[in-house]
Parts: sequence; structure tokens; C-alpha cells
Amino acid sequence: MSSTHPPASPTLGRKKALVVTDPPKLDLESYIANYQGRTRLERLYLIGVTSTFLGIDALKLLIREAKEGKDVSFYLDAWAALKKIAPDEPEAQRDNKWIDATNKANAAETARLEAQLKGYKNNLIKESIRMGNEDLGKHYEAMGQLALAFDAYSRMRQDISIPRHVIDISKHIIEVSIERKDNIAILSNVQKMRGTVVSPDEDKLLKPFIQASEGIAQLHAGQYPAAAQTFLQTPPGIGTSCNTIISPNDVAIYGGLCALATIDRNDMQKLVLENSEFRTYLELEPHIRRAIQAFVASKYSTCLEILESYRADYMLDIHLQPHVDELYTRVRSKSIVQYFIPFSCVTFETLNKNFAPPGKTIEKELAEMIKCGDLDARIDLVAKTLVSPPKATRHEVQQEALKTAKQVEREARQHLLRMNIVAADMEVKGLKDSGTRVTGSGLPGELFSGN
Repeated sequence: MSSTHPPASPTLGRKKALVVTDPPKLDLESYIANYQGRTRLERLYLIGVTSTFLGIDALKLLIREAKEGKDVSFYLDAWAALKKIAPDEPEAQRDNKWIDATNKANAAETARLEAQLKGYKNNLIKESIRMGNEDLGKHYEAMGQLALAFDAYSRMRQDISIPRHVIDISKHIIEVSIERKDNIAILSNVQKMRGTVVSPDEDKLLKPFIQASEGIAQLHAGQYPAAAQTFLQTPPGIGTSCNTIISPNDVAIYGGLCALATIDRNDMQKLVLENSEFRTYLELEPHIRRAIQAFVASKYSTCLEILESYRADYMLDIHLQPHVDELYTRVRSKSIVQYFIPFSCVTFETLNKNFAPPGKTIEKELAEMIKCGDLDARIDLVAKTLVSPPKATRHEVQQEALKTAKQVEREARQHLLRMNIVAADMEVKGLKDSGTRVTGSGLPGELFSGN
């Protein structure tokens, strides 16, 4: 897959993205239908500025949806991106009338909510103060002012009265923190939700959200082993309750890739393929299941081919994009190590054919793996081969076995001699006399050398 960096973006504060030139397999409308809220806008924007195939359609859809909300900055970002790549599209014409009207409406609503909250505080009504901060947080979040939304939601903690309030506050903060990539806040509020006592039915509904949120934070932080375990332990039930942050398909993809990158091949069958909870998600992404099955069956090139065919899709995911290359490298490294175990020598040609990314060679990666201690081998640059370290010859192994056998035989003879002496009552026993002790002059083992 070819990817380049575009020129500096004129958008308002959003990071410039890679440009993916390969066609993805996903259908834009079906894909985006899995999400609601701001994650829907974020995903459309990333696809819009990343994919040369879906970019225009994604940005046009984003502009239409942004104009149904309050976030003027999001609209301006999408408009600027579309104007650059498709200036003749109707949506690429800046709608100043909508911008002015929305800004005025936002300012008026902000003033109203702040005045309302001030009144609640003057009257010292805790429940009203909590709800006033919640309304203000939702308003700020809808406008894209995430830092202010975070602060407003955080102030709700001062006026909680029942466990359900803790859950509601933590969910608000987690959703905002996921968009802000604030992993510490995500994990902190996940623990608050776990520590809140709720009914068994509520706990069953909350656990998918808690697991998914924690897994996203761990993925953001590059904690792939932890993320794998978290997603693998996510119970079925992620649907409309979690569609503001993640879809069931995402759980299968994130969990499957992290598992392939970190879990030992011998454990993959039990922990992943036979995992009754995670199997529900794998059924939604059969290609991930096929990749894992191929890896377990030692069909490493098949596994890598499947993953490579979906690289373009994963590069369009807001949470996965920064980690695709690292995860793929780890899966490839694991595959090389497993593939090389039964061989004493493998040519670069064979390794490149089976493991090298398209258009690349694998020599540098092999050298890095050896340097890091991940691969026990050496490189023969003259013969262009990967060679396993010298192992003990058959003669050396036989000599070591004979030496061990003689030692075992000698020890067995000594034990038998000791047993026979005791059985015949020929043991020299010590005599006590005036505080002195007389013993036999020799050890039974000294009578026979065992040779």
C-alpha cells in the first residue's frame, strides 16, 4: 500500500493524516451506520482526509451532518478539506449564513445554561446543580469544546446522591476523554465505574462499555497485551449502548489484531478461537477469524496475506490507524520466529516471499530481531541466508548421555551397597565413651568406585 503525507492542512487544529491510495473493502454508509454522536463525525473526517477513494463522499456526508449540529469548527474543518480536493462540489461552498446563525445560537444557549446553573447554585439545590452541569457539559461537547465539557462533567461529582449518578458522570467523561485521547482519565473513570455497586442487571449492561473503554485506552497507550486480554474478555452486548465509542466489529478487529501480535501461538486456540464470549464478535469479522486460524495452523503467509488485504480499512480507523504498522510488524516477527524453528538455514528469497511487506525486503527487520533477541539466528550476507546457531553434534550428545549414565550407575551402586550393609547388620556403629564418639573409618561408597 502506498501512503504519503499531504501538505500542511488548513483545518482548525486537526492532525494531518496519512493518505491511503489503496481501495478499502468497507462500504461507507454501512460502516458509519454503526456509530452515533461525535465518534461518527470523527470517523467521517478521518476517512475524508485519508482515503483517495472514499474521501469526497465522506466529507460531503460529514458536512451535511455537521450542519445538523452545533460544532462550527467541525464544519469548517470538513469544508476546508473538501474545498481542497473537490472545490466544485456544492458542499464545498462555505455556508456563512449557517455559520453566523449557529454561532449566535450557541452563544445564546451558553449564556442561558450558565445563568440557569448560577440560579441553581444560589438556591443550593444539589440535584438541580448536578443536572445543570450535565446540560452545560452536553452543550459544550456538542459545540466541540471538549475541555469545557470535561470540566462541566467533572463538577457533577460534587452533587451526586446515588450510585447511578457515578455511572452517568463516568460515562460522560469517558466519551469525552476517548475523543481527547486522555488515557489516564479513561482508565480512572473505568475504575470508578467498576467500584460502584449496582444491580446484577445493570452490571451486565455496563460491563461491555467498561471493557471496551479500557481496551481503547490500552490500545492508545500501545499496551497491546493488556488490550488483547481486555477485548477478549468483553462480554456480548455491545450495540446501541456503546455506539458512541465503538462497534461490535471494532471489538473483533482490535482484539483479534492485538491477540495475534502478543499471544503465544500455543495459547491462541484456547484463549481466542474457543473463547465463547469473543467468538460472538469474531463471527462479525470472519477474515480476522481466518487469519487467527491460519496462524494457529502454522500457515503464516496466509495469515499475513489476509491482514495485508485489509490494511487500507484499518488505516481509516480513528483508534487503530497509529498502531497498524506496529501490530503488523509484531505479527510478522512472531510468524518468522515460529517458521524458522524447524530449520537450520533459510534463504532470504524464501523469507521475502513468505513474510516481506509488498515491495519491500526483510533483511533489516531480521537484523533488528536478532539484535533485540527476538530471533536466535545469524545472517550470512554472502550466501544470503538466515542460519540457526551451531547446535551440539550427535557425537557430543552421545558422550554427554554416556557420562550422565555412568554417574547415575555409580550413585545407584553406592545406594545398593549401603542397603546391603545395613541389611547384613555389618554397619560400624558409633560408641559413646567419656564424651567421645568412635565411628567407622571409611564410607561405604569408598569401597567401590562404581567403575
